[in-house]
Amino acid sequence: MNGKGALPGIAHFLIFKYIPLMGNIIAFQDYDMFRGIFKSSWVGLDQFVRMFTYADFAKVFRNTILISLYSVLIGFPAPLILVLFLNEINRMWFKRSIQSMLYLPHFLSWVIVGGIFINLLNEKGFFNTMIGWFGISPINFITEQSYFRSILVLSGIWKEVGWGMIIYLAAIAGINPNLYEAAMVDGAGRFRQMWSITLPCLVPAIVVLFLLRIGHLLDLNLEQVLILLNPLVRDVGEVIDTYVYRIGLMGAQFSYTTAIGIFKSVIGFVLIVSLNHVSKKMTGESIY
Repeated sequence: MNGKGALPGIAHFLIFKYIPLMGNIIAFQDYDMFRGIFKSSWVGLDQFVRMFTYADFAKVFRNTILISLYSVLIGFPAPLILVLFLNEINRMWFKRSIQSMLYLPHFLSWVIVGGIFINLLNEKGFFNTMIGWFGISPINFITEQSYFRSILVLSGIWKEVGWGMIIYLAAIAGINPNLYEAAMVDGAGRFRQMWSITLPCLVPAIVVLFLLRIGHLLDLNLEQVLILLNPLVRDVGEVIDTYVYRIGLMGAQFSYTTAIGIFKSVIGFVLIVSLNHVSKKMTGESIY
């Protein structure tokens, strides 16, 4: 009975995950959609050579790495920090109200969120109104290259930080209350309890989420970037996903963009295997 119950899940992965992998073969072809996979000409590693020698790709790869690292360094700790402080709130009604407010942006589409940020940050938006009170000239933040990466990272945090708290909240709910009672008997204050009990108990969840995030280091939210990106900031805001969309889908260069996809997958696989090994040695926690 249990084996039969797993069949739908196995079928899902076979049909939608593993069988489509065979399509990666076009990365080694000059694929022609009218001739199909079996009749398209083979070019070997030419698509990969093109990728590494194409000047635009180097710039796009750099942008992707920088924005992803900013997201990891700033965005990854944000849910954890909020959870730790939220856990210190004793009034349940207030705590739940804050949680609901933080969850809400996750359920908004990027079309809505992008529109909100564009309106807030344009020359006549709320932020320019505020800085105008101090005699500062208006700045069109969305079209300024020096601000664009920060806007991408911070808007992503604003939208997803509440959703990212859920696993941490579940992990905190599983901590034995006797640990806190024993710490209080020993004279530990709230901060000491947080540092010596809550954080160590969250280490397994932190490690798993961090490793999963690192595995998708080169994956950025295509919808978010497409909505906020404009020609004036393309040099610093164009990432691999938008590059693949523009060159591959709009330009019908399927073999080239498939090669880029394989490159991304290999990088993610190497990162997650390497860091999983390091984590297992240093903390004893890993995803496998």
